[in-house]
Amino acid sequence: MSKVRTVKCPQCGASVQWLPENRFRPFCSERCKQIDLGAWASENYRVPAPSGGEVGDPEHPGDSSTQD
Repeated sequence: MSKVRTVKCPQCGASVQWLPENRFRPFCSERCKQIDLGAWASENYRVPAPSGGEVGDPEHPGDSSTQD
């Protein structure tokens, strides 16, 4: 029998078994899943922009890469 992997819920830190039956993984519950989604929607979490300008940057039209 294989060992069941246990991870911590990223929201509350509770132990969660990583099983296909756990529909909330990696979260422990629907509540923790919704709290995390709300934090993303409120822009509490952000993915860093690539250096060299952002898409729509007037100094670098087109995309975020610069060409010399």
